[in-house]
Amino acid sequence: MWPGQQPPGGEQNPQQNPYQQPEHPQPAHPPPPAQPPGFPPGPPPPGPGGGPWGGAPAPADPRRKAGLTAVIAVAAAAAVVAGVLVVTDDDKGSRGGSSDDVVQGPPGAPGSGDSGGSGDSGGSGGSEGPGNLVTPAHSSGPSGTTVVIGEADAGHTLDVYEDLRCPPCATFEQEVGPTIAKDIKAGKYKVSFHFAAILDKNMGGSGSANALSALGAALDVSTDTFLDYKAALMSSKNHPEENKDSYADDNQLLAVSQEVYALKTNASFQEALREGTYDPWAQEMITDFDASGVNSTPTVKLDDSQLTGSGGSTPMTATEFTEAVKKQLKGG
Repeated sequence: MWPGQQPPGGEQNPQQNPYQQPEHPQPAHPPPPAQPPGFPPGPPPPGPGGGPWGGAPAPADPRRKAGLTAVIAVAAAAAVVAGVLVVTDDDKGSRGGSSDDVVQGPPGAPGSGDSGGSGDSGGSGGSEGPGNLVTPAHSSGPSGTTVVIGEADAGHTLDVYEDLRCPPCATFEQEVGPTIAKDIKAGKYKVSFHFAAILDKNMGGSGSANALSALGAALDVSTDTFLDYKAALMSSKNHPEENKDSYADDNQLLAVSQEVYALKTNASFQEALREGTYDPWAQEMITDFDASGVNSTPTVKLDDSQLTGSGGSTPMTATEFTEAVKKQLKGG
């Protein structure tokens, strides 16, 4: 049973904001609209699959089901009590694996963790066995959880906190993502990406973590491919409603990848996705998010100061975002 999932026949806490970490309210960041597109008024009765949201999650690739379940179980057991995520000071220093577990190639090689160029010829570093941590190329840090895109000498850093299964995050990507991509190319700032699995915890399922693993395989190809695949996953055409755990299905993630030129016939990417090569890496990214102090998505910070739009919430349009950035760069 996934963290936050109720037993069959149970009910989701109607007061729980599915985009916010349990027991970590964030007064400065109001919850998203009470009825975002696709938000159900309440959990439907158990479906034929027995799940509390009307059926079992979409089938995962049988070759990786056991491995992914084991990885999630280990991470969940350390952080979840009675279905509620609890982040403590002791948890902040913990990892799913040490630097000795990292499988890396030579510097600059695909899967090496080297933050080198963004060519589209890379491929998966490959897994050396179940549970081994493989870091994507173009990531850095002992566990590869530092994902920074942009000019190294850019004078400012934008931190973006998202959940790939979160509908408001999808709206943010659709509205603000192109502006962020343009600003990266202009050298206005570099962007550090952070990913959560709040929806997996609060609603049950594995779509957040599974999509993040696939995004790691895209990062291993190039940073441009990472941005393009992330945009495709978050597009209005592809992004599922939050009560549909569509991204738990590898076939759905592969179908979306066909919209990204560098991934259409990329056998290394497809193998890494199906084999779950970056499942442990995805869990490391999620663990880092849980220890970050950020409790809801989407959240954006510029030079460690949270950006807000109208009403004190995350800026959800390009205009609001640009104004918030200008205000921060001018010193508030």
